[in-house]
Amino acid sequence: MTDILVLYYSRDGSVAELARHVCRGVESVTGATARLRTVPPVAPVTDVTEPPVPVSGAPFATLEDLRECAGLLMGSPTRFGNMAAPLKHFLDTTGGLWMSGTMVGKPAAVFTATQTQHGGNESTLLSMMLPLLHHGMLLVGLPFTEEALRRTTAGGSPYGASHVHGSLKTVQLTDDEKLLARKLGQRVAEIATKLARQD
Repeated sequence: MTDILVLYYSRDGSVAELARHVCRGVESVTGATARLRTVPPVAPVTDVTEPPVPVSGAPFATLEDLRECAGLLMGSPTRFGNMAAPLKHFLDTTGGLWMSGTMVGKPAAVFTATQTQHGGNESTLLSMMLPLLHHGMLLVGLPFTEEALRRTTAGGSPYGASHVHGSLKTVQLTDDEKLLARKLGQRVAEIATKLARQD
């Protein structure tokens, strides 16, 4: 099986819901499996630590998850047009993987959620791409041949899947947002399985 890591941070549930649709897209590809992982929150009080296993939801990611994956999909909420600190903190621990070239040549894509339509979803997607480029990963986006990308009035862009939460009390992805998240997962999984067959 081609193991695809779906790595995310989510505080209010929007990015977690996108991640689940990304996983469905990954697992629609024959021979691909999704490994869903999250990262713990960070706080200014450093002597308080999270338990090694979260109370609920996806397990916390380890560097071993990155070593073992054949592809990566990474998601974060928008924080002032940038990825959230917990995801950035995790990425800052990957220097050893960068030195060894572990991630070089693996396909990768990004996804995000914002509160408002102009909350910085595209700049957040671009900011998440930067460390992936430094790791030598192959960036995957959403082409405009995806009809949902042309018709969406909420989230979704060529840079990756996204969701615009708005003033809703609960997470409610639109049909187009769900479809684009699945398509993004599918694209990464297809590329990863093709690359695995060439090895």
